[in-house]
Amino acid sequence: MTEDEAQLWLEQHFHVPRETWLRLEAFVAFLKDEAAQQNLISASTLDQIWARHIVDSAQLLTFAPADPGHWIDLGSGAGFPGIVVALLSDWQVLLVESRAKRIDYLNRAIVHLDLSDRAEVAGMPVERVETQKFDVISARAFAPLPKLLDLSARFSTDKTKWLLPKGRNAVNELEEARKAWELDFSVQPSVTDPDAGILVGTVCGTRVQPAIRAKTKGPTKGRRKR
Repeated sequence: MTEDEAQLWLEQHFHVPRETWLRLEAFVAFLKDEAAQQNLISASTLDQIWARHIVDSAQLLTFAPADPGHWIDLGSGAGFPGIVVALLSDWQVLLVESRAKRIDYLNRAIVHLDLSDRAEVAGMPVERVETQKFDVISARAFAPLPKLLDLSARFSTDKTKWLLPKGRNAVNELEEARKAWELDFSVQPSVTDPDAGILVGTVCGTRVQPAIRAKTKGPTKGRRKR
């Protein structure tokens, strides 16, 4: 997907008004300026931000519930997908990030883009975020699925939609997670990379407890014969 194709895709799927386009362009410019100061995104993608980051984030909204509610984005980093979701929708987004420089960057981005009414930063490790329930949970390049579920299932109900871009490891991570969790997930293709997958679905129940193996008693030393 080229940069022109990425912007056309956005227009076709979101009918982006001019004000939002200006905010998206301001975000791209802000990101490029900040990327000179800290490693926010791979240098190889600086000329492909619309395709590799904006659309890659925006496509998650096509799998989200129709009625906006509360969305938590884990490991928000450079603001993908959390900032893009807040720019393109009415979802209330909580961006979780633990690295000090990126916390500062995200807070300044929210002010710069006038998103304070829709986006907020939880500047701490996910383990310290207060337990509450969200309608959507997203995470992009945050942790392998089994670990991600262990860390964040407490934010989920059986109706919470999980939207997890997983690249080419999507199928393998899902198979591994299903060994320990009851999941109703599917692998959806990414519009930005035909080889990448997005895990979409719900967590059906609590973590599956491993079967307890009965201990086999060995021979008892010194047992007297009768």
